[in-house]
Amino acid sequence: MADEFVPEIAFSDYEDQKRINVLKAKFFEIFSSDPEYYCRAPGRVNLIGEHIDYCGYGVLPMAIDQDILIAASKNGSSKLKLYNLNDKYGAQEVECSSFEIDKASPKWYHYFLCGYKGVIEKLNAKKNCKLFGLNVLVDGSVPPCAGLSSSSALVCASSLATMMPSGCKFTKLEMAELCQHCEKYIGTEGGGMDQSISFLAQKGKAKYVEFNPIRGTDVQIPLGGSFVIANCCVEMNKAATDHFNIRVAECRLAAQVLANQINLNWRDVKRLVDVQNLLNLSLEKCLKLVERHFHITEYSKEEICAALRVTEQELDEISLGPRSRHVKTFKLRQRAEHVYSESLRVLNFKDVCNKFSSSLSGNTKDSEGDVQIDASATLKRLGDLMNLSHRSCRDDYECSCKELDDLVHHSTSSGSLGCRLTGAGWGGCCVSLVEDDQLDDFIAKMKNYYKQKGFSDSVIEMSLFVSNPGQGAAIILNK
Repeated sequence: MADEFVPEIAFSDYEDQKRINVLKAKFFEIFSSDPEYYCRAPGRVNLIGEHIDYCGYGVLPMAIDQDILIAASKNGSSKLKLYNLNDKYGAQEVECSSFEIDKASPKWYHYFLCGYKGVIEKLNAKKNCKLFGLNVLVDGSVPPCAGLSSSSALVCASSLATMMPSGCKFTKLEMAELCQHCEKYIGTEGGGMDQSISFLAQKGKAKYVEFNPIRGTDVQIPLGGSFVIANCCVEMNKAATDHFNIRVAECRLAAQVLANQINLNWRDVKRLVDVQNLLNLSLEKCLKLVERHFHITEYSKEEICAALRVTEQELDEISLGPRSRHVKTFKLRQRAEHVYSESLRVLNFKDVCNKFSSSLSGNTKDSEGDVQIDASATLKRLGDLMNLSHRSCRDDYECSCKELDDLVHHSTSSGSLGCRLTGAGWGGCCVSLVEDDQLDDFIAKMKNYYKQKGFSDSVIEMSLFVSNPGQGAAIILNK
């Protein structure tokens, strides 16, 4: 699947005709012409595997139906004319050859510029590509700053909108790798999960996504359960704060300090997975190493420098990014414990799903030859793993917040089998696994929770929804 090109579909085959017609009409109103093409890229919900992709470990997301939809045309000028269907996002006009991407306080259109810049650079590496201007109108149904990858979806859709008029085509895998690089322009040191699932997703299936190189394996979620997304309505833009990049730095430091403790060349180590691979250990044994070699209290910058025999300036250059060099203390044991234990939970989650799928196909039998299927027990095991994941995110990785923890607690008390934050955290959404026969009751209780918090019906509708695995990115041709 990864070596396939991004699919192209006809305008008339797009599922939400009302929405795309609204976008088409508004585009004509602004630019006095119809769009030449449209590009969509979905948001995603990570079912389990938080903050481990940039440490080299596989994750288990699925695409959601909510997406970024872009209408675009070449405009024959040297300018990008960028508009948003949502009036609260102002229009912007920039020169193709001289724009800047604001890392300190990025606006919505900076994410479009990330995709444009990355594709143009790739085209120039492949052939001499003249800059071209675009008329662009963006519509988004992914709640922003909610941990559902709205920003990455915009980067992915932007890259498609830039690639389309160039006459070049890239595979889904090439697009995923390109967009992972593109998002670094805005200062986010992510690991590639968001971009990978946006391009590789297939309707009806989650994906186990691995990295270096990127590859995706279908995971069939057991029957009888649904995932419900709930937004705590605290927004967190990971590119606008240092929280995310500090965690990346802490994981890098944890890997290097651990490598040094066990007499590996720590300068060759960048990620916690490197330590595991160099020693050829199981994740369980890696957790034992962390327990043995790290103390629970915070590590000062001076202590780390002494352990690695480097100056503070050298540490800044080798191990820390521009947005983490100001930090004076680091929690190394807690971050490493989260990464190794969360990676193990991902593998367990995938194995539970695969065993259930095998039992449905008749590959798992008891001594008398009867297929053993216990859907309820299977879903409970998945829920237990999700609950453990949230505790680790909350306590060891410290990427939750009070509002999110309260929402997770209410979800659990309202009948979910498991619930965890999803996305970067510090706000945004949680994802709950709910048995289908309990779904209506669960949704009613969650709506009541929102109403007690004073949220309007319109906010509740945007903040609470059932999610099924959705389709990946696509190009929609205006014909």
